[in-house]
Amino acid sequence: MPLPDLPLYLQRILNANVYDLALETPLDFAPNLSGRTGNRIYLKREDMQPVFSFKLRGAYNKIASLPPAKRSRGVICASAGNHAQGVAMSASHLGCRAIIVMPETTPAIKIDAVKKRGGEVILAGDSYDAAYTHALELEKSEKLAFVHPFDDPEVIAGQGTIGMEILRQNSRLEGNIHAVFVAIGGGGLAAGVAAYIKAVRPTIRVIGVETFDADAMRKSIAAGRMVSLSQVGLFADGTAVRQVGEETFRLCRTLLDDIILVDTDAICAAIKDVFEDTRSILEPSGALAIAGAKEYADKHRLKDKALIAVASGANINFDRLRFVSERAEFGERREAVFAVTLPETPGAYKKFVSLIGKHNITEFNYRYNHPTAAHVYVGMQVADRAESKKLAETFSKRGYPTLDLSEDETARSHIRHMVGGHAPQVREGGMIELLYRFEFPERPGALMNFLNQMSAGWNISLFHYRNHGADTGRVLAGIQVPPEETREFQLFLDKLGYRYWNECDSEVYKLFLG
Repeated sequence: MPLPDLPLYLQRILNANVYDLALETPLDFAPNLSGRTGNRIYLKREDMQPVFSFKLRGAYNKIASLPPAKRSRGVICASAGNHAQGVAMSASHLGCRAIIVMPETTPAIKIDAVKKRGGEVILAGDSYDAAYTHALELEKSEKLAFVHPFDDPEVIAGQGTIGMEILRQNSRLEGNIHAVFVAIGGGGLAAGVAAYIKAVRPTIRVIGVETFDADAMRKSIAAGRMVSLSQVGLFADGTAVRQVGEETFRLCRTLLDDIILVDTDAICAAIKDVFEDTRSILEPSGALAIAGAKEYADKHRLKDKALIAVASGANINFDRLRFVSERAEFGERREAVFAVTLPETPGAYKKFVSLIGKHNITEFNYRYNHPTAAHVYVGMQVADRAESKKLAETFSKRGYPTLDLSEDETARSHIRHMVGGHAPQVREGGMIELLYRFEFPERPGALMNFLNQMSAGWNISLFHYRNHGADTGRVLAGIQVPPEETREFQLFLDKLGYRYWNECDSEVYKLFLG
């Protein structure tokens, strides 16, 4: 049922004052993502705003709407993220003072970004709630105007201009829009976009997207009242909100058609998807809508539908990129990991690698720990989860007991980095263990070539490899060799043609693996 005041929100959005500073961002077709999902997916590029986030729209509209006398006294907000930059830049453009209260734990890079945009930063408390409380105190004591990050009609209207642009830009799309996907934190973006679209084109579905560990809006709508979460996950920190706004809840509960939940791996996969199509890197919350569009299309088996996802921000911390890269393949279900038991006999490794065939190996971890069996942690690229299950069945049928660990969080996050330990048994039978680092060419068949060149009488006692996206693969290998065959081993190294380094005297090897 439409809200009685929906025409009022439509009027607010149509008259929103955002374009003095904010840009009308493009609606870009995502060819690779569209091809994989079987739908026509378009990205509303809010990551291209001057502050790399949609938050500029709502902040500017709110500050610009203030009476001149009130604006002249200055504005204040509490934020450690994109809203802070939006408020600082908007206030600077309008010539008024902006105080930004941030938690004391805020990274220096975010503090510096706000200062560069003209904001006065005050650090208070160790959490957003503490900073928010202090901001409200300063609002009263210094008679400042508070700019809420989401629960304000003028902020909502500013974000709603995104919906207005989407429908205006729709004329060049092939066919009608089936659904628009928006990330939900406090709900300002979802409320604003839904208010405009439902007022103008009510047949278009508006889908909110939250993470499983920060789903305050979904829980609130299900309960019929505002629900406060006891804790939230912080990976998608831009939408990590414990309680949605009163006004945003009122709008979203009526206007949203559905809310989709996604996990961290799905977000990482969406960040990679957008990079492959645009060469831009979104922040986790910025990719939330894209992850939701993929999940929704798969869940409802959509085909050849026009889907719009709001790419809402690109303020990512550089040090997160390693984690994003690591988890993206899991999110897309294009990497499978297995625990495989091999008999500790000559030729067992070569036979197992031959079963892998043309699949690209992404990781191989092993440390000798038993005279009759070897437990190997191996990762490889697959097309989908069905293929990983088929591989596990094939390995088991061919005499290699296998556990598919592709959905095992402990294995993916921890065990893969902990395969190892001391192995005094490697020197039994008169053998010595030689430890070498190698640079393998990053191409299929590199490992098989290594195994083919090795003497059948030698035994691999340690092996670690992980694909890091470089042009060479970094490998650490321990090989049991009879003392009298060290010269033959040297000939093997020279003939192999891979760069290598002797690590037998490495102190860290002696300490942890020797």
